[in-house]
Amino acid sequence: MLTSKQRSQLKSMATELQPIFQIGKGGINDNMCVQLDDTLEARELIKIKCLETSPVTAREAAEQLSERLGADVVIVIGTKFVLYRESEDNKKIILVK
Repeated sequence: MLTSKQRSQLKSMATELQPIFQIGKGGINDNMCVQLDDTLEARELIKIKCLETSPVTAREAAEQLSERLGADVVIVIGTKFVLYRESEDNKKIILVK
């Protein structure tokens, strides 16, 4: 669970990110979860966009993916959301406590 200070730090880092995944009419599937899991392991912080054709909203997608991937939802704004999961082996981001 992220503290408000850590969440704030991650939000400021996420403003520069471009979405690297899109959720479309197929919704969230197992293949996407495997790819997101690998990406979170490598990058720790990712931005995802829900297209208009998506069967789920950005908030719903963020909650579902957070639960499936063991990640924290940093922020949800409009059709985009940011996930964070600390990598044990490949630590990229050091958060202030």
